[in-house]
Amino acid sequence: MLKSAVAKILEAMADLLEVQSDNPFQPRAFRKAARALEAVPEEQLEGLLESRQLTSIPGIGKSLETEILELVKTGTSRRLRALQAAVPAGLKDMMRVPGLGPKKARTIAHELGITSLEALKTACEQGQVAGVKGFGAKTEKKILEGITYIGSVAGRYRIDEALPQALSLLEHMESCPEVQRVSLGGSIRRGKETVKDIDILTSSTRPDAVADHFVGAQGVVTVVARGDTKTSVRLSSGLAADLRVVTDEQFPVALQHFTGSKEHNTALRGIAKDQGFKLNEYGLFRGETTVPIREEEDVYAELGLQLVAPEMREDHGEIALAREQGLPALVEPTDLQGMLHVHTDWSDGAATLEEMVEAARSRGYSYIGLTDHSQSAFYAGGLSPEKVRRQHEEIARLNAKVRGIRIFKGIESDIRPDGSLDYEADVLDLFDFVIASVHSSFNLTEAAMTDRVLRAMADSHTTFLGHPTGRLLLAREGFAIHMDRVLEVAADLGVVVEINADPHRLDLDWRHGPRARELGVLTSINPDAHSPAGMDNVLYGVKTARKAGFAKGQVVNTFGVEEFEEFVARRRG
Repeated sequence: MLKSAVAKILEAMADLLEVQSDNPFQPRAFRKAARALEAVPEEQLEGLLESRQLTSIPGIGKSLETEILELVKTGTSRRLRALQAAVPAGLKDMMRVPGLGPKKARTIAHELGITSLEALKTACEQGQVAGVKGFGAKTEKKILEGITYIGSVAGRYRIDEALPQALSLLEHMESCPEVQRVSLGGSIRRGKETVKDIDILTSSTRPDAVADHFVGAQGVVTVVARGDTKTSVRLSSGLAADLRVVTDEQFPVALQHFTGSKEHNTALRGIAKDQGFKLNEYGLFRGETTVPIREEEDVYAELGLQLVAPEMREDHGEIALAREQGLPALVEPTDLQGMLHVHTDWSDGAATLEEMVEAARSRGYSYIGLTDHSQSAFYAGGLSPEKVRRQHEEIARLNAKVRGIRIFKGIESDIRPDGSLDYEADVLDLFDFVIASVHSSFNLTEAAMTDRVLRAMADSHTTFLGHPTGRLLLAREGFAIHMDRVLEVAADLGVVVEINADPHRLDLDWRHGPRARELGVLTSINPDAHSPAGMDNVLYGVKTARKAGFAKGQVVNTFGVEEFEEFVARRRG
C-alpha cells in the first residue's frame, strides 16, 4: 500500500476522531503520524516496515505503528472500521464541505440534529445554521456554496491519487504475454489535474486473454462489465478503470481517440471531413480505403498538422498552432535545474535545512531556493526577523560546506489584506528572492483581491507570485481574482507567476496558459515541498506546465545557477 494512501487514511481517521469528541490529542497524533510518514523516503520506509521499526520515526508510537502495519498489510484496520461505523455516512459527507470540517460539523449535528448534506442544505436555506453560535449569515452562505461545489466534483480524484494506480495497472498489463502495445489514455494521459477514471488501451490478437490478465490485477475488487473489446473494473480505492483491446493496426488511431479530449477530437474530425477524410476510433479513411497509420503522429501528419502533445489536447488553441507548425517544444522534467519553494523545519516543514538541501542535491538539482513562511503565518511557525537572520547564518555555513549545489535565501511572504508584504523593507532586502502568496482573507471581492495582489507584485522585492488563485483541488475553489489583469501586470513588471506543483493546488491553472504565453509571462515549476518526498511534486507541475504550453525557456528554474542568480538580481533592481 502506497505511503500516500496510508497517510490519507490516517488523516481521515483523525477527522473521524475529531467529529466524535472534543479531545484534541488523538486526532493530533494521527495527523502528526500522517505528516511524518509523508516525510520519509519510500525506500527508507520499506525498510522500517520490514524491520517493524516505525517507532524510530518521530511522531509514531507503538500503537500507531501497529495501526500502520495493519493498514499496509490489509488496506484497512479494526480501528478504522470501528470509527467508520460510529459516524453516520451523512455526517462524513458534511465534513467534506469546504470550510466546515469535523468540529463545525459536530456542532451543527449537536445543535440542530442534522446528519446529512440534504438536511444541512435545507437548514441553510431556511436560515437555521446562521443562528448557531459561532456561525452567522456569511458562514451559512459559504456552506451552501460548498455543498454545490462538492456536488460538482463528486467522483473525481486528484492526479496524485490516480496516477500511481494507473501506472501500477499499466505495469501489470505490460507483463501480459498476449499484449502487443499498451498505453494509458484519457485524462490521465493528458495530465488533467483531476480525473474520473483510468483508461488503458492495448492491442492484441487474443482479447479474452488480455481481459483475463486485466481483471486479475492487484487492487481490482469488482468486475463491473466485460465485453468483447472493453472491460470495466472498480479498484479498492473506489476508482474505476477501463480496458480496451484493439488490433495492432487500429492501435495508433485508437490511442489518439481514447486519449481525447472530446473537444479536441471533435475539432480533428472536422478538419478530416474538410479534407475528404473520415476519422473515428477505428481508423482514418478516404472513402472506403483505410489510410495506413503506424504511429499516433501519422494521424496528425495526414491532416497536415504538427503532432500535438497529449497534455495540450484540450481544444484550447493548440490546433491553430499545429496548423502553422507553431507548437512549442514543451518543458521536460529533465530541464529543471533548480528546486524552488521549499519549506524546512524552521517553519512548517518536516525536515531540516540540511536534509532538504541534500535531498535536492541527490536528485541532481544544481540549486535550491529555501522559502519558509513569513512572520504572519504564525500557524505555520512563520519566521520572525530574528529567526530570518539566524537561518541565513546557517545557509551561509551550508553554502560553504556543501559541494554541488547552491542555496538561495528565499521566503514565502504572506500578502497582507492591504497588499503589503510581511516584513519591513530592511528585512526583505536580506533575501535573494521573495515568493508573495495569499494565505488569508480569501473572501474579498474580485476587485479588492486583484488590487491586493497587484500591490504586492508592484513591490520590487516580489520575484514570484505564489499559487495565484489559492485553490485546493476537490476541496476549495480559488478566490475571486481577475487573472487576465494579474498576468498583464506580471508581464509588465517581470514577476514570475509560479505553477505550484503541490497536487492539491496545481495553480497557476493550465487554462491560463495561452494568455500567459501571449503576454510573455514567465513561470516556475515549484513543488511547495514540506519534506524531501514533496520535491517530487514537480512531476505533476511539469504536466501542468506542458498543458499550459510552456517551453523550457519560459520556466525560470530551467535556468542554470548563474543565469538564475542574474535573473533574480535584475528583478530586485
